[in-house]
Amino acid sequence: MEKEPEPTPEKPHRVRRLLNSPWTSRSLTVVACLTVFVALLYPNVLRRVGVGSFARIPIEAAVIILLLIVLPRRPRIAVASTIGVLLGWLVVEKSLDMGFFRTLARPFDPVLDWSLFGDAYNFVNETYGGLAAWAAVIGALVLGLSAPAFVTWAMLRVAALLTRHRRRSAFTATGIAAAWMLTLALGVQLTAEVPLAARTSATYVWDRIGQAREGLENEAEFAAEVDQDPYHDVPPDQLLTALRGKDFVLTFIESYGRNAIEAPEFAETTGALLADGDTRLKAAGFAARSGWLTSPTFGGSSWLAHSTLLSGLWINNQSRYRNLNASQRLTLTKAFKSANWDTVAMMPGNSRPWPESEFYGYNRVWDSRNLGYQGPKFGWASMPDQYTLTRFNELEYTKPGRAPLMVEMPLLSTHTPWAPIPSTIGWDQVGDGSVYHSQTAAATRKSEIWNSTKKVRKEYGKSVVYTMSTLIDWIQRYGDDNLVLVFLGDHQPSSVVSGDNASHDVPITIVAKDPAVLDRITSWGWTDSLKPAPDAPVWPMSDFRDKFLTAYGPDGAH
Repeated sequence: MEKEPEPTPEKPHRVRRLLNSPWTSRSLTVVACLTVFVALLYPNVLRRVGVGSFARIPIEAAVIILLLIVLPRRPRIAVASTIGVLLGWLVVEKSLDMGFFRTLARPFDPVLDWSLFGDAYNFVNETYGGLAAWAAVIGALVLGLSAPAFVTWAMLRVAALLTRHRRRSAFTATGIAAAWMLTLALGVQLTAEVPLAARTSATYVWDRIGQAREGLENEAEFAAEVDQDPYHDVPPDQLLTALRGKDFVLTFIESYGRNAIEAPEFAETTGALLADGDTRLKAAGFAARSGWLTSPTFGGSSWLAHSTLLSGLWINNQSRYRNLNASQRLTLTKAFKSANWDTVAMMPGNSRPWPESEFYGYNRVWDSRNLGYQGPKFGWASMPDQYTLTRFNELEYTKPGRAPLMVEMPLLSTHTPWAPIPSTIGWDQVGDGSVYHSQTAAATRKSEIWNSTKKVRKEYGKSVVYTMSTLIDWIQRYGDDNLVLVFLGDHQPSSVVSGDNASHDVPITIVAKDPAVLDRITSWGWTDSLKPAPDAPVWPMSDFRDKFLTAYGPDGAH
């Protein structure tokens, strides 16, 4: 009987053969080493991403090598996994820093900034649509999960390599440490701000621990600051006595910063607009005084500026904002309300209930849900500023027999992304806003400008001209003898417009027809114009409440 032939062994699948080949194994090891090296040196500022940032000697590499080669297998795997997760998270957090520096001119705060992701989603959703918002969410989740996972894989592969070559690894670690100490001692630098000896990850972790600790200490300090209010117990009949019978309108102009007035590309146009505004308002009987305030925020988070000015406290993060809203702090709005002004908030950017209005002290809130706008959106702004001012006239300002008003009214046409921008039309043509459909159909699109910084800055400048000219025209046409209007920027525009290292300064202006109103602030040293002089006083925005209440109280200087 013939013996059956033995079955031929099955050949490995082509993909499996490729993965198991020595060439593939070496390639994956090189990728793993490069991944860990890049993670150790990954910067947190976008402009530092380049060859120079990665042509450095990370001291952390020497420490990690020495640690992994002395550990037994199980502790080594646990430590390598932990280091991988930590390095991967640092890549995520540094990437967040890049975005925060680009828009808010500060790093991401891992303790306080999580609530801003909801606002970021709303901004993308309202500006670019739901699809873009969900794409951003998915992209963020992919980055947040894949970076730690990939770096952990790389760290485990590197750990396996090190243990197979312990002696060489020890020499390598020693060489890295020696080279690092030598270049540090000699002060060797790749550029003026990048030393060859790097401790990027260690320093970053230490700084973030310090930031978290300071944030917690700051929260405790803030609770005491809230209670230190010199105006808390002032009787209502002693508040704002010099403004009795006046209508006070507080207008925050979105992204109207010092840059809009002094940057070379905007100075000529904005300067001419404000000079013309001075002439027009003077002819109508108005005068103006202007200075500078330092905003607690930059490029966004406008509510921090609003709460800072109204409360007289420095509100530069979400924790302070929440704690403020849970307090009994006297805001400017509450001061006016207690002195029998009718307090109104015109909030065209709000599309949902605003519980903070009770804390501030508003009797009524008008927002995008009840302002009756039937036109298109202009970028993020739900309606043009001219429509907001028109509805303010119709709903509040021209109502017969009303009480004196205190109004907060942000103007939003200068909000990023600065496309499309509305055009001024006749005030009698505004109607329900339907007329604006023809403007957006022919307007510049976001996609047409955001491929060029120069184009973005140009459109930002146009938006400032639109909002400022509209506001000046409204004052000239509709302002009466009892109008006292304060307009100011909430913050500088983002870094794409302001550039790196821009200040947090914003202009502030008081406009009134009654000379006695402006006489009260003579001691402030503000410029006699809609445009503050470069050397006009600069105050923290938190100083304004107390200075204003003092100037217009019974003891204010005439």
